[in-house]
Formats: sequence, C-alpha cells, structure tokens
Amino acid sequence: MKLSKNFSLAELCKSQTAIRKGINNIPDSSFDSDIIENLKALCENVLQPIRDNYNAPFSPSSGYRCPELNTAIGGSKTSQHCRGLAADIEIAGVPNAVLAQWIEDNLDYDQLILEFYKKDIPSSGWVHVSYNIEEIALIKNRKESLTFDGKKYMKGLIY
Repeated sequence: MKLSKNFSLAELCKSQTAIRKGINNIPDSSFDSDIIENLKALCENVLQPIRDNYNAPFSPSSGYRCPELNTAIGGSKTSQHCRGLAADIEIAGVPNAVLAQWIEDNLDYDQLILEFYKKDIPSSGWVHVSYNIEEIALIKNRKESLTFDGKKYMKGLIY
C-alpha cells in the first residue's frame, strides 16, 4: 500500500527486530485505520517533502512499532511510533544536523529530535520527527525541537 509518492506501508513498518523475533508489525487496515492514516499524513507532510527537497532516496530506520515490537526494543510506552506518528531518519551524505535544521525551518511537525549527534561526526545519530493530524488528534503540532545526547534532552537543536 502506497502512503505517498515514494513511501509504502511495508517500508514504514519494516523492522529487523520484528523479523528476528517473528513479530507481525503491519497494522491491520480494518482494525488499525487510524494508524495507517497517521502514517500517510507523516509521509505526505514530512517524509515526502524531505525526499523531494534532497532528491535522495531514504527509508526510515524506525517507523511504526506495534506494542509487542516497542516492548522488544525497550521503547517508551508513550512512543509516537506506536501510533504511526513518528519516524527516525537519515539521508546518506546529508549531515543529520543539517537535515534536522531543514525540517525545523521548512516543515510543520510535532516533535523533532536530533538524537545521539556528535558534531565531529556529521553522519552520527539520527533525526526523529513526528506529525499529528490535528483534526484527528485534536492537538496542534507543537513544533518542539530537542537534542538528545544519550543522557539528557535539551531544548532546541544543539550542534
């Protein structure tokens, strides 16, 4: 199932941990339609514009996580990944700080986190980005930008 021009449901649900542990990480369209709609909105409003801007293919390293997978990887019980609202991304050849800054400057988003980035290693870490469909969530996108160094969260993009 296509979620946007360049992203599919299978791609946003792919997980090496799920494969290794035999976990079905694909939401059921008849029961999990909100999750699929959230993933579609994330792709259309965040991931596809990033792809179009950088003209570079990429796949999220983490997208949707069913509860069993989220537990298996030690994810937060309130993770936006579990509702199909978030993805962790990197683009080969684009420093993660540059990618995070472009998202902050150009896109609507709920939360943007530059995670485990080291300024001396431009490809280090990854970018977590989430998006809310305001009509469904009844919550406006917060446009909250953070940096996580592995120990603490800091307000803003720090690099």
